[in-house]
Amino acid sequence: MPRISYPDLDSLAAEDREIIEHGRLYSTPRPESQTIRSHVPAVLHAFTNAWRSTFLDGVVDHSLKELCRVYVSKSIECDY
Repeated sequence: MPRISYPDLDSLAAEDREIIEHGRLYSTPRPESQTIRSHVPAVLHAFTNAWRSTFLDGVVDHSLKELCRVYVSKSIECDY
């Protein structure tokens, strides 16, 4: 199985470290995934912006969004 290394957090821009820290504090999006995305800052920022628009903002109640997330995870047999 391929392995992608984690970058040195001290080498990241302050904004990128804040994004990863948010994931660590709130477990969403997972900090491990965000750290991997930080290899390409544009990917980290694009994913984070989409995540915020979809899961933190919007008109659908957060509990319904969470239920949908769990349903999708279960339907594709994702253990995360």
